[in-house]
Amino acid sequence: MVDPRKTKPDFFDDGALDPVETATGPSSASKSHGASKGRVRTAAAVKKKAGFYLSEDILNRFNLKFYELKLAGAAIENKSSLLELMLGFALDDMDKGEKSRILQSGNCG
Repeated sequence: MVDPRKTKPDFFDDGALDPVETATGPSSASKSHGASKGRVRTAAAVKKKAGFYLSEDILNRFNLKFYELKLAGAAIENKSSLLELMLGFALDDMDKGEKSRILQSGNCG
């Protein structure tokens, strides 16, 4: 029998440790739900890192808007949640087809 303390981690396993949770400890959600192995996966918690390039102008405008909202007391958790919200609105608009303001702008390819 193999001693589980001496096995090497599978770095390509999707169920690997969350680096943020490893560094900061389990989130309040995983503590309150008594998760097995100390992890809880909900639809809102499952996230993947995405790599995109943005123009400096868009990135500066996004950062400025994020900090304006934070200073105004908006319930924006972090930049990722703001970007997710904004992309959701954009995708909902694009789902309207010909009525989409984004697609009517002519800037989508």
